[in-house]
Amino acid sequence: MESKAPIIRVFHVYKRYGAQTALADITLDIGQGEFIFVTGASGAGKTTLLKLLYLGEPVSEGHILVDGMNLSRIRKDRIPFLRRLFGVIFQDYNLIPNRTVFENISLVLEVAGHRPALITKKVASVLRAVGLEDRMNAYPPSLSGGEQQKITIARAIAGDPKIILADEPTGSLDEDSAEDIMNLLRTLHHRGATVLIATHDRDLVRGTPARRIHLSRGRLEEEGAES
Repeated sequence: MESKAPIIRVFHVYKRYGAQTALADITLDIGQGEFIFVTGASGAGKTTLLKLLYLGEPVSEGHILVDGMNLSRIRKDRIPFLRRLFGVIFQDYNLIPNRTVFENISLVLEVAGHRPALITKKVASVLRAVGLEDRMNAYPPSLSGGEQQKITIARAIAGDPKIILADEPTGSLDEDSAEDIMNLLRTLHHRGATVLIATHDRDLVRGTPARRIHLSRGRLEEEGAES
């Protein structure tokens, strides 16, 4: 199989919080269009690794390149451009409870400078993609966990990101809702997105042919494929 050009390159990265080392000597390449599971127990460093990729936090040592940009040397005025490459699906949804579904998604597009007419069209499109167009005017607290996670995905993909990061996207969902979320992520991958899913749920990994990156106590322990 022809290898894919890396869109993310990680070189000897460490992340420390005071005397605690969350990640130690991580080196890996992530190809454009790959579907990858980042596995490991709770506290293994999965969430920390995802945060470093979109500059949610800076590295303590080492270098990360994203689409050719060195995150250790990136100018402040280029950080918004970097983050537009990413769609981030948070474990706890991070929806604004007193804003409607439409407003939660449109805010991302407003920050990116899109025109109101395009925003309206785009929000309707992404809600249709996740099967929740009829919930446009609802508020997050009125939605089920599965619906809120689908809204989080809709918000993440509204800007047509190249890379989707999902942090335990099915952790609090029932089996049917979890399968819906995984099907959505597979669909986005088939459309060309690079997808990284952090999870400690090995059952989630089974049945999806994908590369697996396993972390243990902040160290890259193994890489492989699982079908």
